[in-house]
Amino acid sequence: MLDFRMETFLTVCQFMNFTRASEKLNITQPAVSQHIHFLEEHYHAKLFRYEGRKLKLTAAGEILRNASLTMMHDEQSMQNRMLAGKETEELCFGATRTIGDVLMGKILKRYTDEDPDVRVRMIVENTRELLRRLDDGTIDFALVEGFFQKNEYECRRYSVEPYIAVSAPDYPFQKRPDVIEDLFHERLLLREEGSGTREVLERCLDAQNLSVSDFDRVLEAGSLQTIKELTKAGCGITFLYGTAVQDELREGTLKQIPLRNFQVYHEFNFIWRRGSIYGDRYDEIFRRFSG
Repeated sequence: MLDFRMETFLTVCQFMNFTRASEKLNITQPAVSQHIHFLEEHYHAKLFRYEGRKLKLTAAGEILRNASLTMMHDEQSMQNRMLAGKETEELCFGATRTIGDVLMGKILKRYTDEDPDVRVRMIVENTRELLRRLDDGTIDFALVEGFFQKNEYECRRYSVEPYIAVSAPDYPFQKRPDVIEDLFHERLLLREEGSGTREVLERCLDAQNLSVSDFDRVLEAGSLQTIKELTKAGCGITFLYGTAVQDELREGTLKQIPLRNFQVYHEFNFIWRRGSIYGDRYDEIFRRFSG
C-alpha cells in the first residue's frame, strides 16, 4: 500500500497547486504542506519549486513522481491478480484505436489459440487516455501509436508503419496535389485531440512550420471507421496509417495521395511503466504478441 504522503505528493503533481490538492484529498492545505515537507526531509531533496507563481517539479521531484506512479501501477496490478486468483492468466491492457481495430484481432486469435483459458480485457482508447490508465494501474500495458515520454515507460517496437494521405478515387481536388500545401483548400477529416493518429500529423506539419489550422475546413470524428467512410464518400481527405486502409487501397475504394514533401513512417509500440516489477512478464507477452 502506498504511503498516504505519497498519495498527497501525486495529487499535488496532478494539479500543481496545494489548495486544489487539499480539496481533492479533503484535508487542510497545511496538512498537504506537512506531507510534502516530510518527503523532502526523508529523501533529502526539494521536490517542488516556484517559477513566479507557478509550481514546478524539481529534477528530484520528477524522479519520485515516475517511481511513485510505477509503484501505484504495480500495486493495483498485484491486487487485480490476487482477486482473479492464480488458476488462469489474465491480460488487462489497452490499444489505441488503429491498433485495436486493425491488428488486435489477429494478435489475440494467435494468443488465445496457444492459451485457450486466458482471460482478456482490452480497452480501446486514444493514446492520452491509455497513458493515464497505465499510470493509475487500470491497465498493465498498452500498444500505442502516439507519442509518450520514453523516460517514464519501457517500450518495445512492434512495427514501423507508413503514414499516408488518402482520398476517394474520384475525389475532385481543387488543385492537383503535389505537396501537402496543395491540400489546404480541401476538407481535412481529422481524429480527436489525444489521438496518436492526429498527433503524428500535427508534429509533421509543425516540423514544416505548418499546422492543422492551415486547412480551410476541418471535420473531427472520434472513430477510425467513420473517418474512412467519410473519406470514401468524398467528404474530404485524411491522413491514416497504411495498415489501417490496406483493404480499401487494395479494393480501390480509397487511393493514396502522393506528396513530395510528406514521406512519413511511425512506430507502433508496446509499453508499460518503467521499473515495473512485472517487466519480465510484459516482455514475454510482447514476444508472444509479436509471433
